[in-house]
Amino acid sequence: MQNIQSKIASQNWESITESMHENGFAIIPKVLNNEQCEDLKFEYDNPNLYRKTVVMERYRFGLGEYKYFNYPLPDLIQNIRSSIYPKLAPIGNAWMKVLNINTVFPEKHEDLLKQCHDNNQLKATVLILKYGESGFNTLHQDLYGDVYFPIQIVLFLNEPDKDFTGGEFVLTQQTPRAQSKAIVLKPKKGDILVFTTNFRPVKGTKGYYRVNMKHGVSEIHSGERFTLGIIFHDALS
Repeated sequence: MQNIQSKIASQNWESITESMHENGFAIIPKVLNNEQCEDLKFEYDNPNLYRKTVVMERYRFGLGEYKYFNYPLPDLIQNIRSSIYPKLAPIGNAWMKVLNINTVFPEKHEDLLKQCHDNNQLKATVLILKYGESGFNTLHQDLYGDVYFPIQIVLFLNEPDKDFTGGEFVLTQQTPRAQSKAIVLKPKKGDILVFTTNFRPVKGTKGYYRVNMKHGVSEIHSGERFTLGIIFHDALS
């Protein structure tokens, strides 16, 4: 797992941080290799890894299926989660500061999880999502309790326009007193998308203000699309 930790450490985090401040998202290319992507997809049908399966249509979340992992997480996922969090915590803290929100995120992920557990948020929130033809995910935010981290990541496990068509990642930005803005992204297999969980600060003429953001997936036209979402806070029991 040293390889994945080295890959994460060697990224241009100054540029990623700048993109997060400017846009609320950043794409980190080619973090996972083909074998790692295929292994994650292969384990989709391993019932021992998961605590819950959600059929999206049943809850009007969209059309598709996702599964929440159980603890302990697979080594690859655990290493990515714990290695990336310390790079994102300063971004989250900068956002809280300029928006005058009295929250400070700890430097280490294990300390954030302790805060979650003290609030009875004990369940893993890492999930793998599978969409087939006509599948989609409605616009939403991933909040699982009062203790949350404002940034999350998605690992892309298929190649767009080869393994599937359609299925773009969609972000919407809801600027106060203005129409919403849609952002459509098409990361490649092995890429990691870093993006805001629910809001980001934007600088106006009178200082910073809060802009709410949601995310979803556009309709799949053909093929299968797999992604793995890593949320850094845990869920209420």
